[in-house]
Order: sequence, then structure tokens, then C-alpha cells
Amino acid sequence: MKIIADTNTFIAVALNEPEKDVIIRLTEGHDLLAPEVLPFEIGNALTAMMKRNVLRADEVVSAWDMVQRIPVDLRRIDVGAALKIATKHNIYAYDAYFLECALNLRSPLLTLDRQMKGIAEKIGIKVMEEQL
Repeated sequence: MKIIADTNTFIAVALNEPEKDVIIRLTEGHDLLAPEVLPFEIGNALTAMMKRNVLRADEVVSAWDMVQRIPVDLRRIDVGAALKIATKHNIYAYDAYFLECALNLRSPLLTLDRQMKGIAEKIGIKVMEEQL
């Protein structure tokens, strides 16, 4: 099965967050896909954590190296369609890119974001969940 994985799931795995084991269990044996903006969004999230003193510079690089070991198929998305989702649901375009990817590929979404889960369900996207 192809699963659209949100940025926060990659970061949770790379930083050894409590959700890591569940994320791995849910995705094991499946193909991970994400919009092609994923690496840029991960880089931005990691440096934002550094700026907030949550991570040190060496931890940013270490987390990035860990993320690079996770196989993921990056996909081009329809930005116009994603912007329609974003404006309709008043969310950031980056979140809408993942929703559009899931809709377009008819694949379930894996995210740690409650708001995104709710919107996904509203628009007919299956959400991968197991006590995340």
C-alpha cells in the first residue's frame, strides 16, 4: 500500500519521539510517498527547532542524516488544487500539499496533526491511525 506521510512523521522518527514506534509499525512493508516539497519542509522545521533552542546545530544535521535513510517517493502535486483545499479549510498551503497528494493518489494519510486529520476525513481521505 502507498501511504502519504506528513513531515511531522519523519521528524518524529528522526528525533526518536514517543510516536516513532507506532509510525514505524504503521508504515512497515508499505511505500511512503510525499509531495516533492518534503525535504525543504523538513529542513525548515529542523532549523526552526534550532532557532527555538529545541535542537542544537549538530542535532539538526544528525536528524537530517536520519531522515535521509527513510525511503520516500517524492511526487509532484497540483499546487492550484492544493491552494483550493488550503483556502476552503483555512490552512497552510504546505499542509494542503499533503492532502492534495493523498487525494490525487487515492492513498491514506499518516500525520500527527489533529487538524489535518479532521480535514482529511472531511474530504474523503483515509487516515492511518493507531493511538498516535
